[in-house]
Amino acid sequence: MASAAHPLPHVHAEYAQTGIWSWLTTVDHKRIGILYGVTAFLFFLLGGAEALVMRWQLIAPEMDVATGKTFNGLFTMHATTMIFLVVMPAGAAFFNYMVPLMIGARDVAFPRLNAFSYWVFLAGGIFINLFWVTSLFAEGGLGGQIPDAGWFGYANLTSRQYSPGPGVDFWMIGLQILGVGSLAAGFNFIVTILNMRAPGMTMMRLPVFVWMTLVVQFLVVFAFPMITVGLILLTFDRFFGTNFYVPANGGDPLLWQHLFWLFGHPEVYILILPAMGIISEVLPTFSRKPLFGAPFVIFSGIVIGLLGFGVWSHHMFTTGLGPVADSAFAITTMLIAIPTAVKIFNWIATVWGGHVVMTTSMYFAVGFVALFVIGGLSGFMHASPPIDLHHQDSYFVVAHIHYVLFGGSVFGLFAGFYYWFPKMTGRLMDEDLGKIHFWLTFLAMNVTFFPMHFAGVDGMPRRIFTYQAADGWTEWNLISSLGAFVLGASVLIFIYNWLTSLRRGKVAGNDPWDGATLEWSVPSPPPEHDFDRVPLVTSSRPWWDAKHGPSHKAGAPPALPLAPGLAGPPIHLPKPTIWPLVTASGIFVFWLGLLAPSSVGLYVSLGGVGLLLFGLYSWLYEPLE
Repeated sequence: MASAAHPLPHVHAEYAQTGIWSWLTTVDHKRIGILYGVTAFLFFLLGGAEALVMRWQLIAPEMDVATGKTFNGLFTMHATTMIFLVVMPAGAAFFNYMVPLMIGARDVAFPRLNAFSYWVFLAGGIFINLFWVTSLFAEGGLGGQIPDAGWFGYANLTSRQYSPGPGVDFWMIGLQILGVGSLAAGFNFIVTILNMRAPGMTMMRLPVFVWMTLVVQFLVVFAFPMITVGLILLTFDRFFGTNFYVPANGGDPLLWQHLFWLFGHPEVYILILPAMGIISEVLPTFSRKPLFGAPFVIFSGIVIGLLGFGVWSHHMFTTGLGPVADSAFAITTMLIAIPTAVKIFNWIATVWGGHVVMTTSMYFAVGFVALFVIGGLSGFMHASPPIDLHHQDSYFVVAHIHYVLFGGSVFGLFAGFYYWFPKMTGRLMDEDLGKIHFWLTFLAMNVTFFPMHFAGVDGMPRRIFTYQAADGWTEWNLISSLGAFVLGASVLIFIYNWLTSLRRGKVAGNDPWDGATLEWSVPSPPPEHDFDRVPLVTSSRPWWDAKHGPSHKAGAPPALPLAPGLAGPPIHLPKPTIWPLVTASGIFVFWLGLLAPSSVGLYVSLGGVGLLLFGLYSWLYEPLE
């Protein structure tokens, strides 16, 4: 089988390009996955730094590390960064790299649209952070520049009256830019999964990770328009003086809450379902047995996606919706725990009785299950309106969301990284360092966030920037802050392991974990064209059958059956192109010009429109070959 360094002679020569230009023009799904992953990790470091400043401020009573306004800004940007710029694109990194390999495809359905989705994501991430980060170096420091209305941007905190500076403008426009990239990726992966599967790969033979990817894309396509509408109305309120959210003039602040949480709760599953898909691949591989009840795991993911649109108002129990609405959303919130529990019991049954191999990836997968159960139980408590009324806006809720999103999503992403790193790079991570990373992360995560349950029950409100010793929260905050700094140290170990393994890691081979799915059948790292021959899929574990099935002859190398009529050359790959980047840059420049404080901004904005139209025209009329 051809390697990435020596492509087949019938593969276009330009796809072997190297250097920065090759990354700027790439439409290779694997390279785009790497771009997503590296960018998400850089934002992870930024979001982590924001969290450490907040924990430093709260380590003791009446600290003066940050003012109240700055603290609110750090809270806003930390949550925005972690949700929209870290966990979502990190999941997209695995979608991009692994989904075509796992379904037996040579690329995604729309490679250029795939590249465009990444560059728009990068533009949105830079846009959200551009103004307040640059204001750090301006006279007066943060001043009034950082968005400080909270990551959910409740009206009327985002109005000109309460947020007069441009920080919220950059925040709301940046989120709209991110939405464009997310929708582009969502449509692309739906078409890819439904239409580009290898022959014989029926829907019920799809790996569970691919199924969860598909569910996530439908959630993106149906949920992101909700927040886009809400942000457009906010844009009109701030720029043109409309009153959609201004109650004094007939508007309704609850309209924002409904629109936001109609997006916000499906967003929770956009963040957690990729991790659930990863866990559903890792646990069977290292338990040396098939996933127990795989169809139930698949359909429970679908049910979670459907029910996710019917629980949004459990975030609004304190807004006075009335007993009928409260009861309805309490019931749907309790119901959504059922498919989640189905997954957990199936994961446990998969490990039970298996020949378990405790790699670093397996540690993170088991840690995910344990921590997600804790976060799920505290979430299930909040399905009861009386309990929710008691915990609302307290640090108990902060603990809950971090157990779900850090103990859940981030642990799942780490499990996936250690699991697929050998496939992406051809080298193994250092297992000893990896296990140190896991244990430090696991212990520090619990030390950081578990005490927040007690602080919340003791009455500590979220978003509070200082407190007095008489409040009785000193010990809880000291423990949480010390845990947060240890958590930061664990990331440094991960970075060291990552970078040294890239250069000096043990050569992995094509299939170091004895995997079952198609990605383990190709070289590590995979060639540009993914597969020399299109495989014919005959089961849900095609590569396992090729190695250990009844048709495999002892001592012979494993071989996948080939799809008739699709086995040989020529292999056509999409041509690298700069126009998706140019088009995304036009969107960035257009909005940057509109928010510029001088008349020059109008010309900058017009230049952005010209760049956008030129990029689109060149994109549409550039020859495919």
